Amino acid sequence: MAGPTKTLNWLSKIGIAEGVSFLLLLGIAMPLKYKAGIPEAVKFTGWIHGVLFVAYVYLVYMAAQERKWPISRSFQAFIAALLPFGTFIFDRSLKAEIAKAEQAQQ
Repeated sequence: MAGPTKTLNWLSKIGIAEGVSFLLLLGIAMPLKYKAGIPEAVKFTGWIHGVLFVAYVYLVYMAAQERKWPISRSFQAFIAALLPFGTFIFDRSLKAEIAKAEQAQQ
């Protein structure tokens, strides 16, 4: 991880983890709670998702400050965390930004 892209790389990794935890929460834990009567599934998955969500939002803020993102880019990143599969879609543009930054660094 190069210096200028360190935050972006972390944002990408946490974004993917946050997206996976969100899908697990919606697709597995919630049905287990409401269909099978196992509320612990939401308790643990929800807690993990919450920590990852907070880390993702923090990293969006840090990336926006470091990369001088326009408010629209920050807004896209935030909205991505609220939509199923959103962080995976946002990650595509993030990977392109990382590649461009690393190429400019060389």
